[in-house]
Amino acid sequence: MALAEISARIAAAERAAGRPEGAVTLIAVSKVQPLDRVVAVLEAGHRIFGENYVQEAAGKWPSLRERFAGTSVHMIGPLQTNKAKTALELFDALHTLDRPSLAEKLARLVQIRGTCPELFVQVNTGAEPQKAGILPDQADDFIRACALMDLPVAGLMCIPPEGEDSAPHFRMLAAIAARNGVAGLSMGMSGDFESAIAHGATHVRVGSAIFGARSYA
Repeated sequence: MALAEISARIAAAERAAGRPEGAVTLIAVSKVQPLDRVVAVLEAGHRIFGENYVQEAAGKWPSLRERFAGTSVHMIGPLQTNKAKTALELFDALHTLDRPSLAEKLARLVQIRGTCPELFVQVNTGAEPQKAGILPDQADDFIRACALMDLPVAGLMCIPPEGEDSAPHFRMLAAIAARNGVAGLSMGMSGDFESAIAHGATHVRVGSAIFGARSYA
């Protein structure tokens, strides 16, 4: 199935980059996918998934997690501040920490809960006005601010501009992570995950190449 092919390509990219086997985590992006396709991937043994919408995840994953032990769900879409509390209850990782107001809300909630999912700061490497994310020249200060709020930043995330070569954006994200002592790099999707792995990605987000084309009807 497509999952096996993508897993094989990830392993080959790890070898080509001189990285150890298993260095890269595959996030199967299941947003807006029919339930039977998601179940098929779960039955094939995969356990790490990505969702864009809090409401969709809330309706899908609690029951699936009861059926399939060890499943981890990552939030990879924009997170509204008023849904932060629900997101903390649903997700094992948040890849879109993208603004001070969200960091402040998460910090308050995490202090109350006493636990925190893995947090990835989204960096708008292309400085696109329509796209979420901290601008590259503000990323260092934002990462430091998160640390002062006791928010543990596990990694950085980016979505390169559509139609551009992704490699310079991957290099930029890796450089920001390196100078801030951040280990995780969530970068690379169906069309460019092998390049992302060559540039140090620890998490790649692949959806349609695993599940097939989405239907938004």
